Amino acid sequence: MILKEQKTAIIESNRTHATDTGSPEVQVAILSERINQLTAHLKVHPHDFHSRRGMQMMIGKRRRLLDYLAKKDIERYRALIAKLGLRK
Repeated sequence: MILKEQKTAIIESNRTHATDTGSPEVQVAILSERINQLTAHLKVHPHDFHSRRGMQMMIGKRRRLLDYLAKKDIERYRALIAKLGLRK
């Protein structure tokens, strides 16, 4: 689970303007942090299938947001995946 301070820091570093909290960049960054935390949890608890399903749903949502961003503005997409260290 992401703490409020961590989430605020992620929003600050990925927003596009001063009051931005819901742009695709911010949403993908928050999802990526949650996915990374769940990945670490699942390495310790490999039989936690409920959390695994939740993580797979988050991965799908992140993929859809990235697809949307790639169609809308390819330069923002490339900058985001470079910044977050995502493949593709």
